[in-house]
Amino acid sequence: MSPSESEFKTPSGIELRKFYGPDDAAGEELGRAGEYPFVRGIQRTMYRGRLWTMRQYAGFGTAKQTNERFRWLLEQGQTGLSTAFDLPTQIGLDADDPKAKGEVGRVGVHVGTIADMDRLFEAIPQGKVSTSLTINATASVILAFYLAVAKRRGVGFDQIRGTLQNDILKEFMARGTYIYPAAPSLRLAVDTMAYSFKNLPSFHPISISGYHIREAGSDAVQEVAFTFANAQVYLDELLKRGVTADQCGTRLAFFFGCHNHFLEEIAKFRAARKVWSRLMKERYGAKDPKALSLRFHVQTCGSTLTSQQPRNNVARVALQAMAAVLGGAQSLHTNSYDEALALPTEESAEIALRTQQILAHETGVPDTADPVGGAYAIEALTSNLERRIWETLKRLESSGGMLSLIQKGVPQQEIQDSAYRYQQEIESGRRKIVGVNSFQIDESKSKRGGRVLKISPELETDQVRALQSFRAGRRATAAARSLEELAAAASSAENLFPRILTCAESDATLGEICSTLRGVFGEYHGG
Repeated sequence: MSPSESEFKTPSGIELRKFYGPDDAAGEELGRAGEYPFVRGIQRTMYRGRLWTMRQYAGFGTAKQTNERFRWLLEQGQTGLSTAFDLPTQIGLDADDPKAKGEVGRVGVHVGTIADMDRLFEAIPQGKVSTSLTINATASVILAFYLAVAKRRGVGFDQIRGTLQNDILKEFMARGTYIYPAAPSLRLAVDTMAYSFKNLPSFHPISISGYHIREAGSDAVQEVAFTFANAQVYLDELLKRGVTADQCGTRLAFFFGCHNHFLEEIAKFRAARKVWSRLMKERYGAKDPKALSLRFHVQTCGSTLTSQQPRNNVARVALQAMAAVLGGAQSLHTNSYDEALALPTEESAEIALRTQQILAHETGVPDTADPVGGAYAIEALTSNLERRIWETLKRLESSGGMLSLIQKGVPQQEIQDSAYRYQQEIESGRRKIVGVNSFQIDESKSKRGGRVLKISPELETDQVRALQSFRAGRRATAAARSLEELAAAASSAENLFPRILTCAESDATLGEICSTLRGVFGEYHGG
């Protein structure tokens, strides 16, 4: 039985016609790349002038091990670094904390001291390499370690380039690596942004993330709308501190996922640029073209990778990467095919990077700005997604705004409902996943497996030993004093980032800094 017309839908529920014509794209504001509303891209020449940054996400084990992977990736032609941190680092635990047992170095690198950060970037010029620090609840501490290392090396803060994820709201909504309640968590994020605006002119102090919202199960409309609603919370807080919309807009970065539906994902990125430019212009009165233009990093979606027939993931990643480039991304990470099984091996990481390089240098796709612009199906989907994103944004605002809704659990429930619908489609067979519910093989008889990366359990012991040595050799009095001053400042309205930077420079550990703030702010346990 052939499927009915109504069964051809994108994951966001948009019905796809079997044919699109001029009437379906009529009246759309296309314009040119580099011009408002930026639907065709944020630079006039797009990738002809400069390719996207190839920023592969990496981190595992010790700082020394990850440093070796960083340097190898740079030697292979990667053009930016992106740092994955382990769970103890993400939630503010030192390596010897009982709660960290069994997790040190497992899903990312452990950075608990300024010495760890120094080893992580050994022989890597901080003033020349753009670095993304993919961290949230402890973003202020990790950035402080990074800046303290740069200062010791004589690298000026004006030379620091890169991005701090620092988007704590999506942790409450979709991911769960929060520490403090929402209000002080938001304060820390905004304190770090405000400091960066004044002292780090080439650095993006937040990457507002739709990626994790999508990975939690949202559809494309929710991904963009929820991300922009979160962005408005940050913007509104910064405006209260006297930062202008133009100053904010030029320094914000965004982070989206790229899922499997090729046409919808291309249209999603184009619609997102259009919505953001209009939002900044009409709601916030921004005038600077850079403040109106949406700059974003894309990562191919890990949730689309399968442990069954894992080499099929090479094709998935390549197609998602092409959709991101056709959609106009400024920065891109391509997942490794074995990430549904373990952290990437050097071999799988190389294939992921080479996928980007082939796309950049062999396909001809970057040679024209917005090569899919004007395609009837793409323009119709872009218009449809734009309308749905606006409708969602207006609904969220009329319901009290995103911060209030997050505290009530509303977007969390909507994401769960979307994830459930998508899983039902897979289990019913309405949505086919190759190797999972179609074209299956007996994995037990397959001889096509490969090696996976394994983290030695001895690593944690070594990390604890290094931490104890660090504590024994530091200036204990200076560290203690800096922590006392941080606690006092946390009870006031003072911007906390300079205090946290002083703690880092005084050799306080990540766990000590976060424990001090816990003592003032308390902990958030969900619910």
